[in-house]
Amino acid sequence: MNDAIQPIGKKNPNLPFHPAVRAGDYIFVSGQVAKDESGNMCVGNIEEETRWCLETVRRVLKDAGADLSDVVRMTVYLEDARDFGRYNRVFAEYFPNGGIARTTVEARAVISCRIEIDAIAYKPLPR
Repeated sequence: MNDAIQPIGKKNPNLPFHPAVRAGDYIFVSGQVAKDESGNMCVGNIEEETRWCLETVRRVLKDAGADLSDVVRMTVYLEDARDFGRYNRVFAEYFPNGGIARTTVEARAVISCRIEIDAIAYKPLPR
């Protein structure tokens, strides 16, 4: 791995990637699904899974010294586009000022989940 790219978080031994990587002042968060703090999948309605998913992203960012206020871009993958309105209301709770760029698409994940989110955060390194 390039020395300028630093892995963030504990890598799952069964997966060939880290929860996030830092490249300079940017943090790239891999797709995160609804998991509890122990890493166990959480299954619920779209509102519950959206909250768990965003909390998972929050935990990954915290490991990188950042938080949700540092997010500049997200891509959201919904299993069912009909869930958009309900997911969007929860999303607005986390980003009330809408200060990020976002794309939402309908797609099926390779595991059973209603939603997956990846993110890019900008958090300058101390100089």
